[in-house]
Amino acid sequence: MDSQKVIRALIGIIAAIAIGAAVSLAQSIFAPVVFALFVIAIVWPLQRALQAVMPKLAAVLLTMVVTLVVVGSIVSLVVWGFAHVGQWTFANAARFQALYGQAGDWLEGHGFVLAGLMAEHFDVRWMLRLLQGVSSSLHGLASFLIVTAVFVILGLLEVDIFARQLARLRRAETGGFMLAAGADIAAKMQKYMLVRTLMSIATGAVVWAFTLASGMELATAWGAIAFAMNYIPFIGPFVATLLPTFFALVQFESWQMAAFVFLCLNVIQFLSGSYLEPRIAGKTLAVSPFLVLFAVFFWAFLWGVPGAFIGVPLLIAGLTLCAHHPATRWVADLFSGTLPAEAEGAATEAA
Repeated sequence: MDSQKVIRALIGIIAAIAIGAAVSLAQSIFAPVVFALFVIAIVWPLQRALQAVMPKLAAVLLTMVVTLVVVGSIVSLVVWGFAHVGQWTFANAARFQALYGQAGDWLEGHGFVLAGLMAEHFDVRWMLRLLQGVSSSLHGLASFLIVTAVFVILGLLEVDIFARQLARLRRAETGGFMLAAGADIAAKMQKYMLVRTLMSIATGAVVWAFTLASGMELATAWGAIAFAMNYIPFIGPFVATLLPTFFALVQFESWQMAAFVFLCLNVIQFLSGSYLEPRIAGKTLAVSPFLVLFAVFFWAFLWGVPGAFIGVPLLIAGLTLCAHHPATRWVADLFSGTLPAEAEGAATEAA
Protein backbone atom coordinates (compact mmCIF):
# COMPACT_ATOMS: atom_id res chain seq x y z
CA MET A 1 0.00 0.00 0.00
CA ASP A 2 2.83 2.38 0.87
CA SER A 3 4.57 1.70 -2.43
CA GLN A 4 1.34 2.40 -4.31
CA LYS A 5 0.98 5.75 -2.53
CA VAL A 6 4.54 6.65 -3.42
CA ILE A 7 3.96 5.71 -7.06
CA ARG A 8 0.76 7.78 -7.17
CA ALA A 9 2.55 10.74 -5.61
CA LEU A 10 5.37 10.48 -8.17
CA ILE A 11 2.87 10.22 -11.00
CA GLY A 12 1.07 13.30 -9.66
CA ILE A 13 4.34 15.27 -9.49
CA ILE A 14 5.31 14.22 -13.03
CA ALA A 15 1.84 15.13 -14.31
CA ALA A 16 2.01 18.56 -12.62
CA ILE A 17 5.44 19.24 -14.18
CA ALA A 18 4.19 18.12 -17.60
CA ILE A 19 1.08 20.34 -17.34
CA GLY A 20 3.22 23.32 -16.27
CA ALA A 21 5.58 22.77 -19.21
CA ALA A 22 2.64 22.50 -21.62
CA VAL A 23 1.04 25.69 -20.26
CA SER A 24 4.36 27.53 -20.61
CA LEU A 25 5.11 26.28 -24.13
CA ALA A 26 1.56 26.94 -25.33
CA GLN A 27 1.43 30.46 -23.86
CA SER A 28 0.34 31.99 -27.16
CA ILE A 29 -2.78 29.77 -27.05
CA PHE A 30 -3.65 29.51 -23.37
CA ALA A 31 -2.83 33.05 -22.20
CA PRO A 32 -5.31 34.88 -24.49
CA VAL A 33 -8.05 32.39 -23.54
CA VAL A 34 -7.41 32.81 -19.80
CA PHE A 35 -7.34 36.60 -20.09
CA ALA A 36 -10.50 36.54 -22.21
CA LEU A 37 -12.35 34.54 -19.54
CA PHE A 38 -11.10 37.01 -16.92
CA VAL A 39 -12.31 40.00 -18.96
CA ILE A 40 -15.67 38.33 -19.61
CA ALA A 41 -16.15 37.83 -15.88
CA ILE A 42 -15.39 41.53 -15.30
CA VAL A 43 -17.52 43.08 -18.06
CA TRP A 44 -20.47 40.67 -18.08
CA PRO A 45 -22.65 42.87 -15.78
CA LEU A 46 -22.22 45.75 -18.26
CA GLN A 47 -23.27 43.61 -21.20
CA ARG A 48 -26.24 42.21 -19.29
CA ALA A 49 -27.42 45.74 -18.49
CA LEU A 50 -26.99 46.82 -22.11
CA GLN A 51 -28.85 43.75 -23.43
CA ALA A 52 -31.93 44.92 -21.53
CA VAL A 53 -32.17 48.02 -23.74
CA MET A 54 -30.60 46.99 -27.07
CA PRO A 55 -29.98 43.92 -29.28
CA LYS A 56 -27.44 41.38 -28.04
CA LEU A 57 -24.90 41.97 -30.82
CA ALA A 58 -24.99 45.73 -30.26
CA ALA A 59 -24.56 45.19 -26.50
CA VAL A 60 -21.53 42.96 -27.11
CA LEU A 61 -19.90 45.46 -29.46
CA LEU A 62 -20.52 48.39 -27.13
CA THR A 63 -19.15 46.40 -24.19
CA MET A 64 -16.02 45.62 -26.21
CA VAL A 65 -15.59 49.26 -27.18
CA VAL A 66 -15.76 50.33 -23.53
CA THR A 67 -13.34 47.55 -22.53
CA LEU A 68 -10.84 48.44 -25.26
CA VAL A 69 -11.00 52.13 -24.34
CA VAL A 70 -10.25 51.37 -20.67
CA VAL A 71 -7.46 48.87 -21.41
CA GLY A 72 -6.03 51.09 -24.15
CA SER A 73 -5.99 54.08 -21.81
CA ILE A 74 -4.04 52.16 -19.16
CA VAL A 75 -1.55 50.78 -21.71
CA SER A 76 -1.14 54.24 -23.27
CA LEU A 77 -0.48 55.68 -19.81
CA VAL A 78 2.28 53.12 -19.24
CA VAL A 79 3.81 53.82 -22.66
CA TRP A 80 3.63 57.58 -22.05
CA GLY A 81 5.26 57.30 -18.63
CA PHE A 82 8.14 55.10 -19.77
CA ALA A 83 8.61 57.21 -22.91
CA HIS A 84 9.15 60.32 -20.77
CA VAL A 85 11.54 58.37 -18.53
CA GLY A 86 13.46 57.27 -21.62
CA GLN A 87 13.66 60.83 -22.98
CA TRP A 88 14.95 62.08 -19.63
CA THR A 89 17.50 59.26 -19.57
CA PHE A 90 18.94 60.23 -22.95
CA ALA A 91 18.93 63.92 -22.08
CA ASN A 92 20.95 63.16 -18.93
CA ALA A 93 23.10 60.35 -20.28
CA ALA A 94 26.29 62.09 -19.14
CA ARG A 95 25.04 62.19 -15.54
CA PHE A 96 24.22 58.49 -15.65
CA GLN A 97 27.67 57.77 -17.06
CA ALA A 98 29.36 59.83 -14.35
CA LEU A 99 27.36 58.17 -11.58
CA TYR A 100 28.11 54.73 -12.96
CA GLY A 101 31.79 55.62 -13.19
CA GLN A 102 31.82 56.74 -9.56
CA ALA A 103 30.10 53.55 -8.49
CA GLY A 104 32.63 51.53 -10.51
CA ASP A 105 35.55 53.33 -8.87
CA TRP A 106 34.09 52.76 -5.41
CA LEU A 107 33.50 49.06 -6.07
CA GLU A 108 36.95 48.65 -7.60
CA GLY A 109 38.48 50.34 -4.57
CA HIS A 110 36.76 47.79 -2.35
CA GLY A 111 37.99 44.75 -4.23
CA PHE A 112 35.51 44.39 -7.13
CA VAL A 113 38.08 44.31 -9.94
CA LEU A 114 35.51 43.85 -12.74
CA ALA A 115 33.65 47.06 -11.89
CA GLY A 116 36.00 49.27 -13.96
CA LEU A 117 35.60 47.05 -17.02
CA MET A 118 31.82 47.19 -16.66
CA ALA A 119 31.88 50.98 -16.36
CA GLU A 120 33.77 51.28 -19.67
CA HIS A 121 30.95 49.50 -21.50
CA PHE A 122 28.10 51.52 -20.01
CA ASP A 123 27.01 54.07 -22.61
CA VAL A 124 23.96 55.42 -24.42
CA ARG A 125 23.97 52.52 -26.86
CA TRP A 126 23.43 50.09 -23.99
CA MET A 127 20.43 52.11 -22.78
CA LEU A 128 19.12 52.30 -26.37
CA ARG A 129 19.16 48.50 -26.64
CA LEU A 130 17.32 48.29 -23.33
CA LEU A 131 14.60 50.69 -24.46
CA GLN A 132 14.32 48.88 -27.80
CA GLY A 133 13.69 45.68 -25.86
CA VAL A 134 10.91 47.40 -23.89
CA SER A 135 9.43 48.69 -27.17
CA SER A 136 9.43 45.17 -28.64
CA SER A 137 7.65 43.88 -25.55
CA LEU A 138 4.96 46.55 -25.94
CA HIS A 139 4.44 45.58 -29.58
CA GLY A 140 4.04 41.96 -28.47
CA LEU A 141 1.52 43.12 -25.87
CA ALA A 142 -0.50 44.88 -28.59
CA SER A 143 -0.83 41.70 -30.66
CA PHE A 144 -1.70 39.76 -27.50
CA LEU A 145 -4.51 42.23 -26.73
CA ILE A 146 -5.91 41.87 -30.26
CA VAL A 147 -6.10 38.08 -30.00
CA THR A 148 -7.63 38.35 -26.52
CA ALA A 149 -10.24 40.82 -27.80
CA VAL A 150 -11.38 38.30 -30.44
CA PHE A 151 -11.83 35.61 -27.77
CA VAL A 152 -13.73 38.09 -25.57
CA ILE A 153 -16.20 38.96 -28.33
CA LEU A 154 -16.86 35.30 -29.14
CA GLY A 155 -17.15 34.45 -25.45
CA LEU A 156 -19.60 37.25 -24.68
CA LEU A 157 -21.86 36.00 -27.48
CA GLU A 158 -22.00 32.54 -25.88
CA VAL A 159 -22.34 33.31 -22.15
CA ASP A 160 -26.13 32.91 -22.11
CA ILE A 161 -26.00 29.76 -24.26
CA PHE A 162 -23.32 28.18 -22.08
CA ALA A 163 -25.29 28.95 -18.90
CA ARG A 164 -28.42 27.30 -20.34
CA GLN A 165 -26.43 24.23 -21.37
CA LEU A 166 -25.05 23.89 -17.84
CA ALA A 167 -28.54 24.18 -16.40
CA ARG A 168 -29.73 21.38 -18.71
CA LEU A 169 -26.99 18.88 -17.87
CA ARG A 170 -28.23 15.41 -17.01
CA ARG A 171 -26.19 15.51 -13.83
CA ALA A 172 -27.98 18.44 -12.23
CA GLU A 173 -25.53 18.65 -9.33
CA THR A 174 -22.61 19.17 -11.73
CA GLY A 175 -24.38 21.93 -13.61
CA GLY A 176 -25.51 23.59 -10.38
CA PHE A 177 -22.00 23.41 -8.96
CA MET A 178 -20.44 24.99 -12.06
CA LEU A 179 -23.09 27.72 -12.27
CA ALA A 180 -22.77 28.63 -8.57
CA ALA A 181 -18.97 28.51 -8.63
CA GLY A 182 -18.80 30.49 -11.87
CA ALA A 183 -21.09 33.22 -10.54
CA ASP A 184 -19.06 33.43 -7.32
CA ILE A 185 -15.78 33.61 -9.24
CA ALA A 186 -17.14 36.38 -11.49
CA ALA A 187 -18.32 38.38 -8.46
CA LYS A 188 -14.91 38.03 -6.80
CA MET A 189 -13.08 39.00 -10.00
CA GLN A 190 -15.21 42.14 -10.26
CA LYS A 191 -14.53 43.08 -6.66
CA TYR A 192 -10.83 42.31 -7.05
CA MET A 193 -10.49 44.61 -10.05
CA LEU A 194 -12.57 47.33 -8.40
CA VAL A 195 -10.41 47.31 -5.27
CA ARG A 196 -7.19 47.06 -7.28
CA THR A 197 -8.25 49.98 -9.49
CA LEU A 198 -9.17 52.18 -6.53
CA MET A 199 -5.85 51.41 -4.82
CA SER A 200 -3.93 51.99 -8.06
CA ILE A 201 -5.53 55.41 -8.51
CA ALA A 202 -4.81 56.32 -4.89
CA THR A 203 -1.21 55.06 -5.10
CA GLY A 204 -0.54 56.90 -8.36
CA ALA A 205 -1.97 60.15 -6.98
CA VAL A 206 0.05 59.96 -3.75
CA VAL A 207 3.27 59.06 -5.59
CA TRP A 208 2.71 61.97 -7.99
CA ALA A 209 2.10 64.38 -5.07
CA PHE A 210 5.15 63.14 -3.16
CA THR A 211 7.58 63.27 -6.10
CA LEU A 212 6.26 66.72 -7.06
CA ALA A 213 6.63 68.03 -3.50
CA SER A 214 10.15 66.58 -3.16
CA GLY A 215 11.30 68.44 -6.27
CA MET A 216 11.79 65.37 -8.47
CA GLU A 217 11.48 65.72 -12.19
CA LEU A 218 9.03 63.47 -14.10
CA ALA A 219 6.53 63.59 -11.21
CA THR A 220 3.57 62.93 -13.52
CA ALA A 221 5.38 60.04 -15.20
CA TRP A 222 6.20 58.46 -11.82
CA GLY A 223 2.56 58.77 -10.79
CA ALA A 224 1.39 57.16 -14.04
CA ILE A 225 3.91 54.30 -13.69
CA ALA A 226 2.95 53.73 -10.04
CA PHE A 227 -0.75 53.62 -11.03
CA ALA A 228 -0.20 51.06 -13.80
CA MET A 229 2.40 48.93 -11.97
CA ASN A 230 0.15 48.58 -8.92
CA TYR A 231 -2.01 46.15 -10.92
CA ILE A 232 0.85 43.62 -10.67
CA PRO A 233 1.22 42.55 -7.01
CA PHE A 234 4.70 42.67 -5.44
CA ILE A 235 6.64 43.04 -8.72
CA GLY A 236 4.83 46.18 -9.88
CA PRO A 237 5.22 48.18 -6.63
CA PHE A 238 8.89 47.10 -6.47
CA VAL A 239 9.55 48.51 -9.95
CA ALA A 240 7.54 51.67 -9.17
CA THR A 241 9.71 52.19 -6.07
CA LEU A 242 13.15 51.27 -7.40
CA LEU A 243 13.05 53.33 -10.62
CA PRO A 244 12.27 56.73 -8.99
CA THR A 245 14.90 56.00 -6.32
CA PHE A 246 17.58 55.45 -8.94
CA PHE A 247 16.58 58.56 -10.86
CA ALA A 248 16.53 60.59 -7.62
CA LEU A 249 20.12 59.51 -7.06
CA VAL A 250 21.04 60.79 -10.53
CA GLN A 251 19.06 64.02 -10.26
CA PHE A 252 20.08 65.11 -6.75
CA GLU A 253 23.50 63.37 -6.72
CA SER A 254 22.85 62.52 -3.06
CA TRP A 255 22.43 59.07 -1.61
CA GLN A 256 20.64 60.60 1.39
CA MET A 257 17.94 62.04 -0.87
CA ALA A 258 17.68 58.76 -2.76
CA ALA A 259 17.30 56.87 0.53
CA PHE A 260 14.59 59.33 1.61
CA VAL A 261 12.69 58.80 -1.67
CA PHE A 262 13.07 55.03 -1.37
CA LEU A 263 11.80 55.03 2.23
CA CYS A 264 8.79 57.26 1.51
CA LEU A 265 7.76 55.31 -1.59
CA ASN A 266 7.96 52.05 0.35
CA VAL A 267 5.76 53.53 3.08
CA ILE A 268 3.22 54.57 0.42
CA GLN A 269 3.23 51.12 -1.17
CA PHE A 270 2.97 49.40 2.23
CA LEU A 271 0.01 51.50 3.35
CA SER A 272 -1.74 50.93 0.03
CA GLY A 273 -1.09 47.22 -0.47
CA SER A 274 -0.76 45.85 3.06
CA TYR A 275 -3.05 48.09 5.10
CA LEU A 276 -5.79 49.78 3.07
CA GLU A 277 -6.40 47.19 0.35
CA PRO A 278 -7.05 44.20 2.68
CA ARG A 279 -9.50 46.30 4.70
CA ILE A 280 -11.39 47.44 1.60
CA ALA A 281 -11.44 43.97 0.05
CA GLY A 282 -12.53 42.31 3.31
CA LYS A 283 -12.70 38.57 3.89
CA THR A 284 -14.26 37.95 0.47
CA LEU A 285 -10.87 38.13 -1.24
CA ALA A 286 -8.77 36.99 1.71
CA VAL A 287 -5.91 34.78 0.52
CA SER A 288 -2.72 33.67 2.23
CA PRO A 289 0.02 36.26 1.42
CA PHE A 290 2.51 33.40 1.02
CA LEU A 291 0.30 31.82 -1.65
CA VAL A 292 -0.23 35.18 -3.36
CA LEU A 293 3.53 35.70 -3.64
CA PHE A 294 3.98 32.18 -4.97
CA ALA A 295 1.21 32.65 -7.55
CA VAL A 296 2.71 35.93 -8.80
CA PHE A 297 6.21 34.50 -9.30
CA PHE A 298 5.01 31.12 -10.56
CA TRP A 299 2.83 32.59 -13.31
CA ALA A 300 5.45 35.25 -14.06
CA PHE A 301 7.89 32.38 -14.62
CA LEU A 302 5.44 30.70 -17.01
CA TRP A 303 4.02 33.71 -18.88
CA GLY A 304 6.15 36.73 -17.99
CA VAL A 305 4.43 40.04 -17.17
CA PRO A 306 0.92 38.83 -18.23
CA GLY A 307 1.36 35.88 -15.88
CA ALA A 308 2.35 38.14 -12.99
CA PHE A 309 -0.87 40.08 -13.51
CA ILE A 310 -3.21 37.10 -13.89
CA GLY A 311 -1.61 34.96 -11.16
CA VAL A 312 -3.69 36.29 -8.26
CA PRO A 313 -7.05 36.14 -10.13
CA LEU A 314 -6.28 32.53 -11.08
CA LEU A 315 -5.47 31.78 -7.45
CA ILE A 316 -8.75 33.34 -6.30
CA ALA A 317 -10.65 31.35 -8.93
CA GLY A 318 -9.01 28.10 -7.87
CA LEU A 319 -9.72 28.63 -4.18
CA THR A 320 -13.32 29.60 -4.97
CA LEU A 321 -13.81 26.35 -6.87
CA CYS A 322 -12.40 24.45 -3.90
CA ALA A 323 -14.72 26.30 -1.51
CA HIS A 324 -17.81 25.22 -3.49
CA HIS A 325 -17.04 21.49 -3.31
CA PRO A 326 -17.33 19.64 0.02
CA ALA A 327 -14.32 17.41 -0.74
CA THR A 328 -11.95 20.34 -1.32
CA ARG A 329 -13.43 22.99 0.97
CA TRP A 330 -10.61 22.40 3.43
CA VAL A 331 -8.12 23.69 0.82
CA ALA A 332 -9.94 27.03 0.59
CA ASP A 333 -10.10 27.27 4.39
CA LEU A 334 -6.42 26.38 4.76
CA PHE A 335 -5.21 29.09 2.37
CA SER A 336 -7.79 31.77 3.13
CA GLY A 337 -5.30 33.74 5.22
CA THR A 338 -7.96 34.31 7.91
CA LEU A 339 -8.96 32.56 11.10
CA PRO A 340 -12.25 30.62 11.20
CA ALA A 341 -15.06 32.45 12.95
CA GLU A 342 -14.81 30.36 16.11
CA ALA A 343 -11.02 30.60 16.35
CA GLU A 344 -11.09 34.31 15.55
CA GLY A 345 -13.56 34.95 18.36
CA ALA A 346 -11.49 32.94 20.81
CA ALA A 347 -8.31 34.74 19.79
CA THR A 348 -10.02 38.10 20.25
CA GLU A 349 -11.19 37.14 23.75
CA ALA A 350 -7.71 35.87 24.67
CA ALA A 351 -6.15 39.12 23.51
